[in-house]
Amino acid sequence: MKQIALITGGTRGIGLGIAKELAKAGFDLAINGVRERESVQPVLDELTSFNIKAEYVQGNIADKKERENILQSVINKFGHLNVLVNNAGVAPKERKDILDATEESFDHLINVNLKGPYFLTQQVAGYLIEKKKEDSNYPCCIINISSISATVASVNRGEYCISKAGIAMATKLWATRLGEYNIPVYEVQPGIIKTDMTAAVSEKYDKLFAAGLALQNRWGLPEDVGKAVKALASGNFPYSTGQVIMVDGGQTVERL
Repeated sequence: MKQIALITGGTRGIGLGIAKELAKAGFDLAINGVRERESVQPVLDELTSFNIKAEYVQGNIADKKERENILQSVINKFGHLNVLVNNAGVAPKERKDILDATEESFDHLINVNLKGPYFLTQQVAGYLIEKKKEDSNYPCCIINISSISATVASVNRGEYCISKAGIAMATKLWATRLGEYNIPVYEVQPGIIKTDMTAAVSEKYDKLFAAGLALQNRWGLPEDVGKAVKALASGNFPYSTGQVIMVDGGQTVERL
């Protein structure tokens, strides 16, 4: 039976990098996003060129009804689900000092970046528990994509940092709760990754990398994150639930 992976926010950036690596590994893919299907058809065409099945599952993870529809759509299209990759996330529309940040921006980021993945995980966890009861060897896992911002403070986007810190704790919580069912839950913390989300600050980070921001003197790429997710989803870390994989070029290594 072919494994199915659901990737939220899988049509661009880090999510697409993850999708490509999982496609190379032979996973069939349910790609979630909020854009209209027509605009993501080129992405689906690219993914199916790896000789896998890729379906678009439209829906906003911040909305309860749409979350429920996302999981049901995956089951309807594929018949089962093995891997959930909680990747969807947004940055603040405006980077503002925490002294000036708005409640509207805070609520939006928490709903999309934390509340949505938390309750989507709840739904998927319930489904996977039933599959494990039917077959204790059913292959499955849950992978949260957070950020080094879970622990590295950026005072001009505090709401983003708080949402990612919440995901880090959610990883520990779900790993603890699902341990008895042998459903691993992992976290991947990317550093500075070259995507459309970081395009607006590329000049800033070019200078920081040149000044030694990370041990590896380059931007991270979506495929760097994808390769880490592929290793986890493929079952290469079966005894590491609750753990964090850093994909940051050594940026968070403490140095004197």
